[in-house]
Amino acid sequence: MIVKQVARLLAGVVALVLAASDGEMARAEGLSTRPITIIVPFTPGTGIDILARTVGEQLKQLWDQPVIVENRAGASGNIGTQAAARAEPDGHTLLMTVNTFVMNPSLFKTIPYDPVTNFTPIIEVAKGAVALVTHPSVPADTTQAFIAHARARPGAINYASPGIGTPQHLAMELFKLTAKVDLTHVPYKGSAGAVTDLIGGHVSAMFLPVHTALPLAHKQQIRILAVGSPQRSPVAPDVPTLLEAGVAGFEVDLWYGLLAPAGTPGDVIARYNATVNEILHMPQVAQTLAAQGLAPIGGTPASFGKLIAADRDKWATVIKDAGIAAE
Repeated sequence: MIVKQVARLLAGVVALVLAASDGEMARAEGLSTRPITIIVPFTPGTGIDILARTVGEQLKQLWDQPVIVENRAGASGNIGTQAAARAEPDGHTLLMTVNTFVMNPSLFKTIPYDPVTNFTPIIEVAKGAVALVTHPSVPADTTQAFIAHARARPGAINYASPGIGTPQHLAMELFKLTAKVDLTHVPYKGSAGAVTDLIGGHVSAMFLPVHTALPLAHKQQIRILAVGSPQRSPVAPDVPTLLEAGVAGFEVDLWYGLLAPAGTPGDVIARYNATVNEILHMPQVAQTLAAQGLAPIGGTPASFGKLIAADRDKWATVIKDAGIAAE
């Protein structure tokens, strides 16, 4: 009897040791003992920076490997992107970026990277909706009313953006092309001044991230007409899409993705893809993203690669047709 009890105890101890060992092995699936660096080509504290740090922290926990987020801001994201493109393609340097990544090659005369040939896509991490908004003094409660108002006053209505070539600027230029209206662009050096002047009625319209627009709309400082994404935003389900509002051919949102330098081994890309997909299914991660107005996406490297190629061509056409060039 005693022998049997001792045997059971020993079996239990062995099982615990094996379980602990398996747990450590599951956590020790990193690439090496060297740190992983995620380059963010924008300033700290921005939505994309928070996104990179959220994913990086979970990656650190799952792989038991140091993860560093390095902010290399400047030149509309080109400085940090160039650094990532030139990094050793061994999986230890990644780029977390937004869709300016595919807009910049058409905006600048020379650019130090190609979004397709210099990078290998890992995963589309998240999306954020943008909204067409107006000052309440604009006599238009709907997108179609705003279009009619603008068509009756060609060139007389001003719209703001955080700067030439920003996603908000290009979104409005696409709106002008698809809705066949003539609006005058007033570029600012950043979002703060643009939003302040929109609230003050010094400019009449702009595109804003939905999570930025909602509090202002609740205070009746601005009016939200529609969102640019193909589907309604989960945080603003009562706001129609521009497609629903009758603006055919308009689909715009902010996508965020993780990439590696071209030449990074396929098995490394696959491991990152599987792990980040796992991270994006974590409730606490979804909650953090929601606070930034973002929805987790995930998917395969191939699907992200198709998005990059399609968006590069799409924005090249918009930029050419609108005659836009970066300053």
